[in-house]
Amino acid sequence: MKPIVIIPARMAATRLPGKPLADIHGKPMIVHVWEKARAAGIGPVVVACGEAEIAEAIRNAGGEAVLTDPTLPSGSDRVHAALGLLDPAGEYDVVVNVQGDFPTIMPETLQAVLEPLADPAVDIGTLVVPIASEEEARTPSVVKAACAFADGSTIARALYFSRLPIPWGEGERWHHLGIYAYRRAALSRFVALPESPLERREKLEQLRALEAGMHIACRRLPQGPFGVDTPADLDRARRLLAPR
Repeated sequence: MKPIVIIPARMAATRLPGKPLADIHGKPMIVHVWEKARAAGIGPVVVACGEAEIAEAIRNAGGEAVLTDPTLPSGSDRVHAALGLLDPAGEYDVVVNVQGDFPTIMPETLQAVLEPLADPAVDIGTLVVPIASEEEARTPSVVKAACAFADGSTIARALYFSRLPIPWGEGERWHHLGIYAYRRAALSRFVALPESPLERREKLEQLRALEAGMHIACRRLPQGPFGVDTPADLDRARRLLAPR
């Protein structure tokens, strides 16, 4: 595998306007994410920006950024567009998509998302962590993955994703983290597919891949980063990233 890491970012967040540039101890949030991705050491890291001010923040930090069409409908589309600009010759065969609102992500988390691709049958690798409470399980913004890990295994096939607390019955339930490792051909296929019925119903784009028969595998982790979507999330990130 020869991976490249692309971080999609745009300013139009309804609950936290200007989110990528939110200050966390003197640095924009997007710079924190870029630094963590670089520390993972899995390949070059580029930010795919919807707006020039995000690109400027990354370049001021010494990083690489590309401008993409701000009207693109999703982060996956932004990543695919950036990849075409960055690597038209197809040098990189795996694309890691890291959301720009994960400032607390650890480098080893990004390394783990590549592990499912050791199986040539897997099109897309992603990550899950245990759901800690019934309240978390019933929160629609927490996306649940239906996957069953064999004894001792850390990788399992994703059978479904939902905003409901699935699966039913006793046992571990899994919180899906929006971090993906795509085989390049799988990403191209995915963005070319039309929106699927279950994707439209659940408002989860990964269901488009499952409905098209693509193989998504989950790597489980004991814990993971949280996405910053609200002012309260931003306050939490600032506390966790406070200089020691």
